[in-house]
Amino acid sequence: MSVNYAAGLSPYADKGICGLPEVFDTPEELKAKVEALAQLIRDSQYMVVHSGAGISTSSGIPDFRGPKGVWTMEEKGEMPHFDTTFEDAKPSLTHMALLQLQRAGYLKYLISQNVDGLHLRSGFPRDRLSELHGNMFVEECEKCGKQYVRDTVIGVMGLKPTGRYCEVTRSRGLRACRGKLISTILDWEDSLPDRDLSRADEASRRADLALTLGTSLQIKPSGDLPLLTKRTGGKLVIVNLQPTKHDKHAHLHIHGYVDEVMSQLMKLLGFEIPEWAGPTLCEFSGGDADVLPYGAWKKEVKIEVKIEEKKDFGLKKKRTNDKNAEVTEKGEVKKEEQEDTKCKQEALIDSRFEPVTTENVSSSSQTSLCSSTLDDTDTYEAKKPRTDPPSS
Repeated sequence: MSVNYAAGLSPYADKGICGLPEVFDTPEELKAKVEALAQLIRDSQYMVVHSGAGISTSSGIPDFRGPKGVWTMEEKGEMPHFDTTFEDAKPSLTHMALLQLQRAGYLKYLISQNVDGLHLRSGFPRDRLSELHGNMFVEECEKCGKQYVRDTVIGVMGLKPTGRYCEVTRSRGLRACRGKLISTILDWEDSLPDRDLSRADEASRRADLALTLGTSLQIKPSGDLPLLTKRTGGKLVIVNLQPTKHDKHAHLHIHGYVDEVMSQLMKLLGFEIPEWAGPTLCEFSGGDADVLPYGAWKKEVKIEVKIEEKKDFGLKKKRTNDKNAEVTEKGEVKKEEQEDTKCKQEALIDSRFEPVTTENVSSSSQTSLCSSTLDDTDTYEAKKPRTDPPSS
């Protein structure tokens, strides 16, 4: 393999519980559960999917804690078996099914712990994707933040310099940025990327349905994000062969291979799974209203609450003094306008973050560009490494 991801990480003692026995639903149970999942998806308004290493095993890339996973084999003193390289790996049926669900409007946001780049290479739009642990094919300028998508793996990990420099040309004909490019792959103690984690957090809180595919949910904070959907009144569906940390919180738990589950699901929803035609890079999905920049949704909710509170207060004042009530109402309108202006100003400030620009994954691939909704934030400081044992 051109780059052994696991071997490139620093030594770390607590890698979670590995090698748990797999459980399989009977064909009848699996069919009934997938039908229930299909109905949940039809009824949902905002579905978020959380993907783990289990969706890439059929592509030839081993998982980490399965019976033949990287960490499981390491505990046994054996080497994991790779059937392909990261460059040669093709998106699985599940990768392509998720792409179709996004195009059909069912899947609003995708949160992945995978570093194999298969979501990106499948053509999944980057403005609806958070890659919380990085991407083997992406390097980023540590100075201006521009990201470059390459057709081969970067070759280094742990946010280390790649030896290349940023080529962004500054405005008014000034010299290029020339900032050092670094890998986006996290080591155990590295902080998760602020922008990706912030958008994943917001999408999880906003979702009414969280679907986890092929992940044991042991890594924090990534594995705890589906609980945000549950806490805000949504439902959690877990598709995994092994027990997970959050099984007791699941509305539905499906024990089956993710490709088989997604194949049945797509038939029930009436969708064909697109064929993969080679590495394709899509930056933007179209920027429709259901994908808001980080914080915008929260600001709208806060404004609504404030306006309602002010209206109630104004009615009480009006009962005591009509003249004062008129002044109060004008004051309310003024405050509302100020609040709206403030939000617009904040939106303009957020827009200073340029959408990430990338190079084609390959010379033969096509890049699909739509309008941008990417932004940047600095609200989280989270670590990758913490793991907890699965709940009994």
